[in-house]
Amino acid sequence: MRHRTLLQRLGRKARGYVAKIRRLLRSVRVEDAHPDDAWAHARLTPAEERVYAAMDPRDREHACRVAQALLRGHPDVGAEVVAAALLHDCGKSVRPYRVAERVLVGLIPNRLARLLPPVGAIGIRAHHPELGARLLAHAGARPRVCRLVARHHHPGGDPDATLLHEYDDRE
Repeated sequence: MRHRTLLQRLGRKARGYVAKIRRLLRSVRVEDAHPDDAWAHARLTPAEERVYAAMDPRDREHACRVAQALLRGHPDVGAEVVAAALLHDCGKSVRPYRVAERVLVGLIPNRLARLLPPVGAIGIRAHHPELGARLLAHAGARPRVCRLVARHHHPGGDPDATLLHEYDDRE
C-alpha cells in the first residue's frame, strides 16, 4: 500500500512537471495566447471580470484551460469553483510578465520560495495565491472565490481547493 502511494505521488509529480514544460512553451510569446475571454466573462461577476481582464493573456489562456478541464471532469462543480479556476493566477498580475523570470523562478522549489517576502519575481510566484485573494477581495469578488484562489496551491483539506489544485497541476 505504501509503495503504491509513493508511485502515485511520483506519477502525479511527473505529470505536473510535464504540464509545466508545456505551459512554459506556450507562454513564450504573448501573440500565441488565445484565451476564451467571452466564455470566461460569462462565468464571472463584474468585479471578477475586471481582475480577469487585467491578467496577462497567457495566464488567462491557462486559466480557461484549467476551468474548462475542471468542468469536463466535474460538470456539477459550483460556479464559484469555476470562477476561482479562471482567477487562480491573478496574483501574478501584480508584476509585469517576464518570460525569463518565470522560467527561472519555476526552477526554485515552492517551499523554498515561500520563505522569501512577497516581493520580486520569486516572492510574487511563491505568494501569488494570497496576493490574488487580496486583489479579488479588494475588487469585490465573491468571498468563496477569494478563499479558493488563496488555497489553490495549499488546499488544506478543502475539497474544492484540492480539485482546483489538481486541475491546475495537470494543465
